[in-house]
Amino acid sequence: MKNAILIADSGSTKTDWLLILPDGTRHALTSQGLNPYQLTQAEIEAAVRADVRPKILSTVNCQLSTHFYGAGCRADGLTTMRAALAAALPEAADFEVESDLLGAARALCRDEEGIACILGTGSNSCHFDGRTIVRNVSPLGFILGDEGSGAVLGRRLVGDVLKRQLSAEVCELFFAEYPTATADEIIRRTYRAPQPNRYLASFAPFLGRHRELPEIQSLVRAEFRRFFERNVLQYGRPDLPVHFVGSIAHFLREDLQIAADQMSLRVGRILRTPIEGLAAYHVGA
Repeated sequence: MKNAILIADSGSTKTDWLLILPDGTRHALTSQGLNPYQLTQAEIEAAVRADVRPKILSTVNCQLSTHFYGAGCRADGLTTMRAALAAALPEAADFEVESDLLGAARALCRDEEGIACILGTGSNSCHFDGRTIVRNVSPLGFILGDEGSGAVLGRRLVGDVLKRQLSAEVCELFFAEYPTATADEIIRRTYRAPQPNRYLASFAPFLGRHRELPEIQSLVRAEFRRFFERNVLQYGRPDLPVHFVGSIAHFLREDLQIAADQMSLRVGRILRTPIEGLAAYHVGA
């Protein structure tokens, strides 16, 4: 490896950076999220200069190859991100900017064909042929889609709790853990406050903490089956492994596996974050 390699995986909340030097030394860093639909080109450039350059790029004394994968990196957002990185990283000999979905596909499938899925705050999926994304079923966001995501699982949980569709035991556990989550507060935060998807997803850890309860298992597995039905099965390739990246897939992997078995689908890799998988893709490590 002649050049140092800088890999970034960015969402709206945070960006994971990994610098790999020619001798194999690695430096990792987490910075703020860099979504070009939420930040201007100048703001992204300033954030990279302030948060990344002084902390890990000071160790680079050779040419730099940069691979940035991010939420919002499509259409105009792609142009914005490329311009911001080019300005903030003048030492980069070359760089590519791609979507977080392609990053997930490369991290999960490497150079093999498969179905790559993201299950985090939101959800997404694609059919990847080992080089490019062949097809993508639009996730549609947490109101119309995002099946299996933290936002939708949280939405279903609070809806069932507030409408008393779950047992008294589960409802009591919920209000004991979220004492400020009154109906009025949940409605206000969901319909009037910014970023309601993140707010709803903040309730998803409750499902992981109480996944031994049959009611919780039923809710989670039913939602994962909806994800498979409305997304994965649309690709018409039940022969391919279905890989996952994201916190929901990682922490609820047993229920995910059971739902996949019920749909006669084969689960492949499950990664909490894509950064190490991307390192393996780009370096072969």
